[in-house]
Amino acid sequence: MTGKQLPIGRFAPSPTGRMHLGNMFSALLSWLSARSEGGQWLLRIEDIDPVRSHAEYARLLMDDLQWLGLSWDGTPVYQHERDDIYTYYFNKLKEQGLTYPCYCTRADLLATQAPHESDGRVVYPGTCRHLPPQPGRAAATRLIVPDKELIFTDGHYGEQRVNLAQQVGDFIIRRKDGAWAYQLAVVIDDALMGVTEVVRGRDLLLSSPQQMYVAGLLHFSAPRFIHVPLLCNGAGQRLSKRDRSMGMDQLRQRYSPSEIIGMLAHAAGLLPEAMPITTEELLPRFAWSKVRREDVRWEEDG
Repeated sequence: MTGKQLPIGRFAPSPTGRMHLGNMFSALLSWLSARSEGGQWLLRIEDIDPVRSHAEYARLLMDDLQWLGLSWDGTPVYQHERDDIYTYYFNKLKEQGLTYPCYCTRADLLATQAPHESDGRVVYPGTCRHLPPQPGRAAATRLIVPDKELIFTDGHYGEQRVNLAQQVGDFIIRRKDGAWAYQLAVVIDDALMGVTEVVRGRDLLLSSPQQMYVAGLLHFSAPRFIHVPLLCNGAGQRLSKRDRSMGMDQLRQRYSPSEIIGMLAHAAGLLPEAMPITTEELLPRFAWSKVRREDVRWEEDG
């Protein structure tokens, strides 16, 4: 008789600035989800953008995780060391005849349609799909998507129905500057690292069907996706690295690790009130049924 497979979760931050409470909110729920089932929790440094990524931020984010009690298993994986791996699988997609060069700029796309109101997303209309190659001209590489509904179940928000052609369009898997796109690299990394569940903010919900599609083309098993509500600032906007007062450098000067964990746990719905608690003490209190679905407007007093 085969026992239940223990989950393998991961946290995959980009070292483009100091982490903020929104990052830590997702990290904590990801850690709790995997650890509460006796599973592993891996760390991947998504430094795939050579311009914006900095080694010092990678060092600081790891220090912040350890300071909060969010320990990971094994050695962190760095995307900048995996170019040969991405090239191998990129060529597999090209061999299937599902890619083409795209010469469009964002200005070109904005000239044809308005961004989606909620997230600034522009649905690619397939402008370059049938253009002949233009040697010597910088081009991104797009992946052709099917015009059909894809149905999947999110671990927190339930059934999702997405038509990639109508809601996303053919998406980029390699940028004009040669850097690998998130939607390709993350699929390859999760599969090769053995990740079975991905916990992240609900702003990435539409990334899931894109990644499931890529995984299928590469004959990978897609992980289980679990999206969580967003932490928002006083104006109701998703926290970002621009919210300096919510950055870990500022927070570490004002609060202890257990105070921050307690405030995050209360915001998630795991505690009736904000109170100091360690990650280990929080583990037996964790259940996805307790985690709220609506976004959380962060109040400084927790």
